[in-house]
Amino acid sequence: MLLAPDDAPPVEVRVEVADTPAARQRGLMFRRHMPRDAGMLFVFPHAEPQSFWMRNTFIALDILFIGADRRVVGISEDATPLTDDARAVDAPARYVLEVHAGFARAHGITTGTPVRFTGLPEE
Repeated sequence: MLLAPDDAPPVEVRVEVADTPAARQRGLMFRRHMPRDAGMLFVFPHAEPQSFWMRNTFIALDILFIGADRRVVGISEDATPLTDDARAVDAPARYVLEVHAGFARAHGITTGTPVRFTGLPEE
């Protein structure tokens, strides 16, 4: 997938897709390593408020919430591993992308950044 921040080159992320209830529930739990250019894309049936936690997740993450229009609607930066604190934004999201903590800031990803999926069906 590609994220295209304003005034910066697009950023490519190799994603693992979590598009079933079981895959979304497990997410990145129990993993201790993830390549720097990789992430997990959660695909939900409908855009609605989403909430994530870091239970059993060992990697600090940025959690990017993406609306049905494929624009970032909010970001939870530097989510602390192994916590049950709710991570959410005040906007409906159809997709959620988890990447290494610091990714959003390092690449200028902000609310409104467009996202393009490659290799996924356009819905």
